[in-house]
Amino acid sequence: MAAVFLYLVFSVALPAIIFIVHRSSRCRRLRLPPGSLGLPFVGETLQLISAYKTENPEPFIDERVNRFGSVFTTHVFGEPTVFSVDPETNRFILQNEGKLFECSYPGSISNLLGKHSLLLMKGNLHKKMHSLTMSFANSSIIRDHLLVDIDRLIRLNLDSWPDRVLLMEEAKKITFELTMKQLMSFDPCEWTESLRKEYVLVIEGFFSVPLPIFSPTYRRAIKARTKVAEALSLVVKQRRIESESGEKRKDMLGALLASDDDGGLSDEGIVDFLVALLVAGYETTSTSMTLAVKFLTETPLALAQIMCCWGPYGIAGFVTVPYGSGHLSRGSAVHVTCNFLVQLYSLGFKKEEHGQIRAKKGEGEALEWSDYKSMTFTQCVVNETLRIANIIGGIFRRTMTDINVKGYTIPKGWKVFASFRGVHLDHEYFKDARTFNPWRWQNNSGATCPANVFTPFGGGQRLCPGYELARVELSVFLHHLVTRFSWTPAEEDKLVFFPTTRTQKRYPINLQRRDRV
Repeated sequence: MAAVFLYLVFSVALPAIIFIVHRSSRCRRLRLPPGSLGLPFVGETLQLISAYKTENPEPFIDERVNRFGSVFTTHVFGEPTVFSVDPETNRFILQNEGKLFECSYPGSISNLLGKHSLLLMKGNLHKKMHSLTMSFANSSIIRDHLLVDIDRLIRLNLDSWPDRVLLMEEAKKITFELTMKQLMSFDPCEWTESLRKEYVLVIEGFFSVPLPIFSPTYRRAIKARTKVAEALSLVVKQRRIESESGEKRKDMLGALLASDDDGGLSDEGIVDFLVALLVAGYETTSTSMTLAVKFLTETPLALAQIMCCWGPYGIAGFVTVPYGSGHLSRGSAVHVTCNFLVQLYSLGFKKEEHGQIRAKKGEGEALEWSDYKSMTFTQCVVNETLRIANIIGGIFRRTMTDINVKGYTIPKGWKVFASFRGVHLDHEYFKDARTFNPWRWQNNSGATCPANVFTPFGGGQRLCPGYELARVELSVFLHHLVTRFSWTPAEEDKLVFFPTTRTQKRYPINLQRRDRV
């Protein structure tokens, strides 16, 4: 028996050892990007995680860029990985999806999203389904079909807010309801809210160890994912029956069912697809909403330009701190200094855009596409929020062959990480890059930078298909927030970036309803 056991051990271990030694010796012959692999097995994973659990994770990348350059080698999450903080290299990675690089995500994410999710699809199927998704989130569809429900559901939620809210929780509720409406035509109800609670558990499992025995978080996530899949399966089956009887709906599920005629997805595949789209629409946009409000609140001049308007007695509205105070104190009084007014004049500030829009509307009248297009400063705020927040800090890919980059060779099978965050916060590409400054985008000054420098929605074949929809939802949310409320932070709150970008306390704020602008 012992002999059999030893034979099995050697038959498995020996080839593995030979493979590792061979790969290591081969890698030593290559000119790898400079860097450090850190400790055995662990690498530099602990340094990465500890940095991203703070409100200032930049030193992890900054220190290595200063030592090794904008393309460097490290070892994180169990694998040697090449980090790129170089725009040209990032663009090269994005543009060569499926040719030189392929998707590579942690097992926890892959298992929880499902093999038929858009994130994990490859080749022609991904191209087809990505195109289908983009066709349901383009400007004309948003203008003609989606905007009315975006406006209605956001107003419905804000009308129910008490005097104190956890903004991140409320934003997540809004974006989940919007996504359910857009994907499956569901209005808010007890069923959608119970589904949302299961989704919270699914997302918590994304960055856990994908072993149920060792990770209670992952175990809960798998159970929640099963419940979500069962609920969506019933919806898909019912809608398929309706579709076969001639009843069609103009939503994403309707399009997926119709694509069956052209070699589309099975019911299981449609469920996976919907699970992933719900995650994308729910998590990222709600975080952007929360952080836009946080950044505005901490930047009094920008907040004033969005919130205030000229009235018979000068400026009306709420500016929560004196300009130049450098921070926001809880319960600050409304305070506008002469210096502050001078700076508003210097920026060409007249009646702010949201006041102008609302002044033309009747009570409860919905926003129109022309209103959205007139929100020029709001688009600056959106751009700057996306640049600073970096909800998607970068993307992992795996090399499909040996790849030459900037005089170095990245071996086949290695992971690469194209860091969008590192580029967005680089002073070489954005002046005072780590300061929230929405005015940098005025007069299209920010838009003159190359496309590979500002990439909040990724790029290439995997450009986020809902990028325009996210911008519209964020803009409409800000419009109704600033025209209905003034607010102050209820508690000091900080940003952290692991496992996802969020505030530690879900950004609690105290609200005061405003008179109609």
